[in-house]
Amino acid sequence: MGAVKTKRMPRAVREQQMLDAAVEIFGQRGYMAASMDEIAELAGVSKPLVYLYLNSKEDLFTACIRREARALVDAVRSGVRTDLPADRRLWDGLLAFFAHTAAHPHAWSVVHLQARTHGETFAAEAAAMREEIVAFVTHLIAVAAREAPSHSRTCTSGGTPLDPDLPEREVAGLAEALVGAAESLAVWANATDGVTARQSAATLMNFAWAGLGNLMEGHSWTPPES
Repeated sequence: MGAVKTKRMPRAVREQQMLDAAVEIFGQRGYMAASMDEIAELAGVSKPLVYLYLNSKEDLFTACIRREARALVDAVRSGVRTDLPADRRLWDGLLAFFAHTAAHPHAWSVVHLQARTHGETFAAEAAAMREEIVAFVTHLIAVAAREAPSHSRTCTSGGTPLDPDLPEREVAGLAEALVGAAESLAVWANATDGVTARQSAATLMNFAWAGLGNLMEGHSWTPPES
């Protein structure tokens, strides 16, 4: 009998199939427990072909992190319309984030959990993605502060004049806190039955916007003196 012929496929398409399979296996089993045999079988290719295209398990995992991190950042950015009010921009960004992490739970596990716990190289790839999202959220908050009506931000709750813009350090801290909360909530939502992306986004929006909205209007909370 002659050799069985497999359907020829462009390399780029075949490689994406391998990455799809790898993301699923890595997300389900974790980086250490995942095997190249499992990934090859799920992708419908031979293990030597996986090595030919992607060199090693480490390189394959790195490629998965990069692809899924890029997809998440692009989803958040494309979900926000700059012509809408500040609260709507934040809502749309949160909804895009939770919709993507809910629709791609294995990818979220790879980027947020697996990449951070299996070596500095992998962690650096995930950190670059996070920094880009934090920078985007920082920009959203800074723009929202600038666009707040001037009459509503003339003073703080204690009567101290408020700068037209929130201090840069405060904006950066708010962005870090918001992204951190979103990451934790996404992990919880994906592990909890019945929680939708819209519910997750609404939960964080209600938690965050009450504080951000007050800051935009010049009403800040001041810690008591010790």
